[in-house]
Amino acid sequence: MSRVAAVVLAAGAATRFGSPKQHLLLPDVLARLEESPVDEIVVVEGAHRLRDTVLQSRTRLVRCPEWELGPGASLRCGLATLAEDVEAAVVVLADGPRLAPGAVARVIESWRAGGADVVAASYAGARGHPLLLARASFGSVPDEGLRAVAPQLVACDDLGAPGDVDAPGDLAALNHLDEAGDR
Repeated sequence: MSRVAAVVLAAGAATRFGSPKQHLLLPDVLARLEESPVDEIVVVEGAHRLRDTVLQSRTRLVRCPEWELGPGASLRCGLATLAEDVEAAVVVLADGPRLAPGAVARVIESWRAGGADVVAASYAGARGHPLLLARASFGSVPDEGLRAVAPQLVACDDLGAPGDVDAPGDLAALNHLDEAGDR
């Protein structure tokens, strides 16, 4: 069976959050990836050192000196470290702490069933994460990332969106939803 890695983008400066949010959010993301069917996990760091935050056994930390060029540069850094036998990478954001392992599995299953070179989870019809990139497309990642690429969408509404924590209020809203049982 084809090997699939996860590349977690955690290189940003987190200026809107006001502090290195990766230290707070990354453990949840990594724990959820540990429950998913990926064969290895690579975390890309940049603005902040994350060694103390990345403790999972299957996790490898990669430093991206070009992180300021954009998410595509960070993704390219992570992809470049993957072994030749890795046929696809699931791209995950470090600020999506409610990532569902089942969404990772669905995106991988769709790709393995003959999906496109780019497959993404969707929530209420809108593209989201995780996003899978087949090896054939590893070399075509622009600095701005994959936002301009139209992926094959896989509905994951029933699993809940991973969240997107850009500011402290976003985290408070996610925590409020958890307390209300509204994931």
